[in-house]
Amino acid sequence: MSYLNATEELYRDAALVPDVGLCCTTNPVWELPGLKIPRIMQEMNYGCGSTVHARDLSNSPRVLYVGVGGGMELLQFAYFSRQKGGVIGIDVVPEMLEASRKNFKIAEVENDWFKSEFVELHKGDALNLSAVADNSIDVAAQNCLFNIFKEEDLKKAIEEMYRVLKPHGRLVMSDPTCEQEMNDELRNDDRLRALCLSGSLPIAQYVKALTDVGFGTIEIRARKPYRILDTKNYPTDELIYIESIEVAAIKDPMPEDGPCIFTGKAAIYFGSERQFDDGKGHVLVNNQPLAICDKTAAALKDLGRDDIYFSESTYHYDGGGCC
Repeated sequence: MSYLNATEELYRDAALVPDVGLCCTTNPVWELPGLKIPRIMQEMNYGCGSTVHARDLSNSPRVLYVGVGGGMELLQFAYFSRQKGGVIGIDVVPEMLEASRKNFKIAEVENDWFKSEFVELHKGDALNLSAVADNSIDVAAQNCLFNIFKEEDLKKAIEEMYRVLKPHGRLVMSDPTCEQEMNDELRNDDRLRALCLSGSLPIAQYVKALTDVGFGTIEIRARKPYRILDTKNYPTDELIYIESIEVAAIKDPMPEDGPCIFTGKAAIYFGSERQFDDGKGHVLVNNQPLAICDKTAAALKDLGRDDIYFSESTYHYDGGGCC
């Protein structure tokens, strides 16, 4: 059985009998005016973070979500879209699609604004999004899916998302990451990969997979504790710490000097002038923090000034700043 078959089998079982806590974190459920998320959707929340951010979802966007789970994030996206077929959900597991359809009927009863027709469900594969046209999607999302893929399949999945996005559209993701080395036994365990554990990549490698496909701007929006692989229950000689990150990859043109990667750094100018202008589009107002991408941070540091303070990466970025 291949690792993808193992994944399908695991989530087929989780569709038939909800597996509470299968891989979700303690993220709070969205609380918005008029939005009620059915309990069954919460029990089938098989993600490791959230991909729903209000600032991505203005002007009734067309949204694609791959790996539907119990439909919770599809419902959240529909809250902002509110149009027939405004949200497209794709999943390779028929039982998961059927479970979502049933859950949407419950959501219709509990939310007077919601109609099941707001969400269009298709059986499909993240590696071949044949149901979705080129340059047709404003926001694409996946939650705790891409970490399952091995290198070549991950590249295909990202390429497909890039293809369907409109220019300046964004791919919003939540995935486990791990900075420690994992041994081959962990990496090759199909069930642990399907459980969103042993496929976890270091953040730099995860980001490189996105920029290699062509995404010109990357935002790391959150970084949170996720799981521990201990020496008693897993085939490892050392305790392994896994985090989950929330990332947005934006289909901006690739800058000549490389991608803009925001990891939560800021610069604060505290010199004698009202502001400092580096002549390259970055204006630092005296004693006001400016969010900067890693590339800009390096360029400003190279100036060798003693009146600019640089914060370390917080791995939390919420917009604004340079680039």
